[in-house]
Amino acid sequence: MAEPQKEPVTIKKYANRRLYNTATSSYVTLDYLSRMVKEGTDFVVYDAKSGDDITRSVLTQIIVEEENKGGQNLLPISFLRQLIGFYGDSLGGILPRYLEQSMQSFTRNGENMRDIMKNTFGGIFPMEQFEELNKQNMTLFENALKMFGRFYGEEANRNQSGDGSSPDTAIEDLKAKLDAMQSQLDSFLKK
Repeated sequence: MAEPQKEPVTIKKYANRRLYNTATSSYVTLDYLSRMVKEGTDFVVYDAKSGDDITRSVLTQIIVEEENKGGQNLLPISFLRQLIGFYGDSLGGILPRYLEQSMQSFTRNGENMRDIMKNTFGGIFPMEQFEELNKQNMTLFENALKMFGRFYGEEANRNQSGDGSSPDTAIEDLKAKLDAMQSQLDSFLKK
């Protein structure tokens, strides 16, 4: 039997930018929320005055803070530029689903990497297996960027050439191609 899903912790953000954890009745920081994410604790953030759900913008703030700390930057500039390019684009509707599936695949590979390191005899680092998983993840990511760039260019050319195809048909075609590609990636990652 599945474990019942807990209700997410409610965080309220006040006009003075202070964050209040209603579960612990204490003020918290973005670092605290970052730790909650890493520990798998689900939370939602509401604007204390309007009651609007502002979870997405707070999570984005956490990412910006992490990127500004220096050290490890996870978001390459080229990726950020491409991501910005999808706002307002017809492909922007399918990008979140694709990115979510890609991150799930990457996470599964990360779990495999951790298992390999844990099971290695004598604590010797399994460089070959780690490198292979890293190559698979990079290939997956690069192919995703190429795919969206290619589809974006094809759609722009169709729209400029006036071939009469509707944007809805083009989006449905892209969704079908995306599902097929995800199936191929899943089977590749299971090997």
